[in-house]
Amino acid sequence: MQKIKGTLIPIGGNEDKGIEADEMYTLEFIDEGILYHVVKEAGGIDAEIVVIPTASSIPVEVGENYLTAFTTLGCNNVTVLDIRSKEDSEKENSIELIKNADCVMFSGGDQSKITDKISGTTIHTILVDRYKNEKGFVIAGTSAGAMAMAKEMIAGGSASESFIKGAVNMYKGLGLIPELIIDTHFIKRGRFGRISEAVAQFPKLIGIGLAEDTGLIIKNNHFEIIGSGMVIIFDGRKIKHNNHSVLKEGTPMSLTNLKTHILSNGDRFNIKNKKIEVLPIEAPFI
Repeated sequence: MQKIKGTLIPIGGNEDKGIEADEMYTLEFIDEGILYHVVKEAGGIDAEIVVIPTASSIPVEVGENYLTAFTTLGCNNVTVLDIRSKEDSEKENSIELIKNADCVMFSGGDQSKITDKISGTTIHTILVDRYKNEKGFVIAGTSAGAMAMAKEMIAGGSASESFIKGAVNMYKGLGLIPELIIDTHFIKRGRFGRISEAVAQFPKLIGIGLAEDTGLIIKNNHFEIIGSGMVIIFDGRKIKHNNHSVLKEGTPMSLTNLKTHILSNGDRFNIKNKKIEVLPIEAPFI
């Protein structure tokens, strides 16, 4: 596994954006919220942050929400890059923004829009190169923006189907973290079945189910959990029975010896050797 110098921060969606009127909540957002961690990893409030709302059906409103959130955190250099076509990904202004950014933040929405409009373009090449080779460079993404980080990307599928072949649609993502398959809004939307099928299709990969307002800081082949919810890890490397390849679409599946872990704030996972470091019970909340 190549030693990667940059940082990824996938987020499970619906992260706190500091818009609560109550001062207590605003202070918690500034001191502990996920976007605070994004800013910190990018170098602080003077970092050049580029928000890409491509996945959203309302990109202007979403971009404004992030401008407000990062401004609340004290950030001075935040730009919204509204990419709506592959041609936009090849524009000189787009390329320069990505070349100079300390952090690129992908919004939620439809992850297929990100890959359709960015995958294979010049800015995609720059993102991958900078992530691999530049220490301190951050790529963050919430919901769709998190799912698009994978190589084998969940593009959609039914969460109501318990464990049915064909309940998940897979597509090629941006390939930033090929060892993982990422799903988001995981607890609230009951997505156990579809990530289980994704892992059944790609048992050598680790499935990650991110709850809302929960994320990972991925660097140096490790990740640490941040935020208020849980992360469920699906390790299918030692599956003993997997009938995905022989079943017809719409047929209930069976899968045995799928290992799962439930982690929360401060816990760590080694992507290379698949080992877990759980925060001691007596440790303070991070």
